[in-house]
Amino acid sequence: MTAPRFGRIGEGAAAAEGGEIFCELAAAGGARVERIASRGVRDGEWYDQAHAEFVLLLAGTARLAFADGSERALAAGDWAVLPAGCRHRVAWTDPAAETLWLAVHLPPA
Repeated sequence: MTAPRFGRIGEGAAAAEGGEIFCELAAAGGARVERIASRGVRDGEWYDQAHAEFVLLLAGTARLAFADGSERALAAGDWAVLPAGCRHRVAWTDPAAETLWLAVHLPPA
């Protein structure tokens, strides 16, 4: 039997200015749960994933950008489901405070 694991989402590596740090918290059945810390991101890299992703903004503020030119502002407590093939990127995160995300990468359908 595997022992339970515990942690605190607010504890972990902090991102450097303009960067992000990804930490896998759990994985099973093709799904992955990640903690993402970011600070001062401007025009992050584009993602076009083969799987859907659920993201929850736990702390801070951010903007997501989409391939059609639209953007969506997020604050703590906001979440989004990004379907497979939804080209997106982090357009901005607050440079003055850490932005903390919880991401669940769902198994391909």
